[in-house]
Amino acid sequence: MADVERRNDADLDDDDLLLEELERDDDAMMASLREARMGEIQAETAKRQMMRENNHGVCDEVLDEKALMDMVTSTAHIVIHFFHKDFRRCDIMDKHLKEVAAKYYTTKFVKINVDNAPFLVVKLQVKILPCVLCFIDGNCVDRIIGFEELGNTDAFQTASLEFRLGQSGVVKTRANTITIGTKKKSIFGNEDSGEDDDDD
Repeated sequence: MADVERRNDADLDDDDLLLEELERDDDAMMASLREARMGEIQAETAKRQMMRENNHGVCDEVLDEKALMDMVTSTAHIVIHFFHKDFRRCDIMDKHLKEVAAKYYTTKFVKINVDNAPFLVVKLQVKILPCVLCFIDGNCVDRIIGFEELGNTDAFQTASLEFRLGQSGVVKTRANTITIGTKKKSIFGNEDSGEDDDDD
């Protein structure tokens, strides 16, 4: 009987040691996860700060079309608003773009007066204002012309524009599950076939 009690005491001691070891492992694992997460947060904060310094999160005006072309070719995601200062609807679009830009730091938002971009206006066939072009990796993937796709009213909601930009993939919204278009057109006129093309 004493042997059984000694074995039970030994088993209890082993169990206690095992539990202590597991708790130490859990603490070490939690500390490791916490440290990794803190590193991710610091990296994201640094990235946002760098983007803020490079005018992400705002919709700035570009005065020179050469500078705009350089931006398009060096920025992964960019939204360009072609506007004219005398068009009231361009002012409305600009107000909504500023609100969207503040939410999506990974996308650069800019605007250019059509008077300052005669070459691009012709090359990109900008004929109706406001005209918003969406570029991913230097390729024009989508265009929003006027307010027709945004409710066809001057009083459209910013969320409509945000959703529409999400559809193009130029901003990463939670709801961008729809892909627009099958061909991408480069700012320089080259066309790339999209993945949705079928050769029958």
